[in-house]
Amino acid sequence: MNSLEIRALGDDAGTRAMLADLLIETVAAGGSVSFMHPLSCDAAHEFWRKSLAAARRGERAVLGAWDRKVLVGTVTLHLDCPPNQPHRAEIAKLMTRPDRRGEGIATRLMLAAEELAVEKGRTLLVLDTASEEGAAGLYDKLGFTLTGEIPDYALKPHGGLTGTLIYWKRIGAAAGTSSRDRSDARQNPAAKILLGTGQPR
Repeated sequence: MNSLEIRALGDDAGTRAMLADLLIETVAAGGSVSFMHPLSCDAAHEFWRKSLAAARRGERAVLGAWDRKVLVGTVTLHLDCPPNQPHRAEIAKLMTRPDRRGEGIATRLMLAAEELAVEKGRTLLVLDTASEEGAAGLYDKLGFTLTGEIPDYALKPHGGLTGTLIYWKRIGAAAGTSSRDRSDARQNPAAKILLGTGQPR
C-alpha cells in the first residue's frame, strides 16, 4: 500500500481503457453502479468518455488509485449541483478491482474525495449504495449517517431488485455539527429528512 497514489484522472486513451475494464469487472462481480451484466466495452468506454469530459468542465472530479502504473480503484465526486445547493457534493462510482479489495483502497479514495470536496468549499456530502452487497459498512466507518432505505430502487447487475441506502456527512466547516445531528435524529427519528439524490450516476 505504500506505493498507492491517489490523483485526479486525465482524459487519455490509456486511462479510459483501464477505467472501462474496472467498470466491466465491477459489474460482472455484482457491483450496483447503474449498469447491467454483461456490460459491453463500447458502453463502458462511452460512459468514461462523457464522465472525463464533465471533469474537464469542472462539473465533477474523477479520482484514481494507482499502484505504480496499474489503476486499482476510482471514485467520482459530483460538483455540478443546482444553484440552491452550492454547498453540496455527491459521491458516485466508488470501485476497487475485485482482486484488490480488502486492502483499504476504497477508504483512501473516499478520504481523498472528501478532502477535495472541502477544498472546493463544500460542507455536505451525500451518496447512495445498494442495500445488498453495497459499501454500507465502509460509509458507517467513515462517519456517514444513514438517513433511510428506498426499497426496490434498482435492478442488480445479474437481475432482481435491490433497495438503496441514502447516506450524508457534514464536512469541512460544518463537520462539528454532525455528532449533534446524529444525536438529535436518534432522539427524534421522525425529524430525519430524506435527501433525494436522484438516479445513481
